[in-house]
Amino acid sequence: MRTTHLPSPTPEAVVARSGRLRSPLRPLVGLLASAALAVGGLVALGPAAAHAGSTPDGPGPRVGASQVPAHAVTGYWQNFDNGATVQTLAEVQDEYDIIAVAFADATGTPGQVDFALDPDLGYSDQQFKDDIAAKQAAGKSVIVSVGGEKGAVSVNSDASADTFADSIVGLMDEYGFDGVDIDLENGLDATYMTKALESIHAARGDAVVTMAPQTIDMQSPQNEYFKTALNIKSFLTVVNMQYYNSGSMLGCDGQVYSSGTVDFLTALACVQIEGGLDPSQVGIGTPASPSAAGSGYVDPGVVTDALDCLAEGTGCGSFTPDEQWPGIRGAMTWSTAWDASAGNAWSGTVGPHVHALP
Repeated sequence: MRTTHLPSPTPEAVVARSGRLRSPLRPLVGLLASAALAVGGLVALGPAAAHAGSTPDGPGPRVGASQVPAHAVTGYWQNFDNGATVQTLAEVQDEYDIIAVAFADATGTPGQVDFALDPDLGYSDQQFKDDIAAKQAAGKSVIVSVGGEKGAVSVNSDASADTFADSIVGLMDEYGFDGVDIDLENGLDATYMTKALESIHAARGDAVVTMAPQTIDMQSPQNEYFKTALNIKSFLTVVNMQYYNSGSMLGCDGQVYSSGTVDFLTALACVQIEGGLDPSQVGIGTPASPSAAGSGYVDPGVVTDALDCLAEGTGCGSFTPDEQWPGIRGAMTWSTAWDASAGNAWSGTVGPHVHALP
């Protein structure tokens, strides 16, 4: 587990790169993300915006942003075996409203991403697609996550922004994904990522769009991740910041808070809301078990206390926000597999609590 430390806003505050583990890049099969099968032959995808209003050839999004619950639980499904319980999508716990499939990988083309099931899982493409459809029939959104700790996806030009958008729309059409999660931990350009996400939104207007920045990425609205979130505020579903593998950070009151505490969760959520995000676009991301991250694990009861503090002003630690935000979206965990390994303690505690928020 890599823990590369970055400079932070104060001498006391440092942040570590995410401890999410990925399998090595797998051989890409056919590089199909730049093309779509149509009746009569193979048709190259054009700019994503050209697909706006069109009917996708594949399954297409079925549980879009408008159908995500007001208070939602997000969980990452691992497309690899790193010691956690290996799951099919069908085995993902029912408490999860948004299931982020981790991860789509970069190809050799700037901006382009592709997805292939890890062959070691013994999971066929057809069963995977059938399981996506079954989850959607149960009201769950299934989205594709881009990046992770080692996901070197670069969107830094008009061309790469178009290519990124095209490849995401292609994956949505091919697999039936309902949207995209941006989990880029090696840099993000707000100008071009905004353009890419706007193109995806233009092509698939009800696409679920989520983000999973590190704590350092959301300390100021001037940070590239934060700017991107604000740029797409009109259609952004939720920012599930990773409150783990992080050093101390500044809260909205200007005080320094350490990870692994209820104050860290609440004071940093406050930064995002006071920085311009709607409370409904803010989620609390924590590890499902101590094994799921290098640091920052909190008992699931701490997550529910933090949600109560933000929504109702109860359950707070030393920090209490000046106002309450009953519309707070919910919580996220890495990962559904680590949750299963820990006896579903996270989803069993946090899930019902999120769904019972006012």
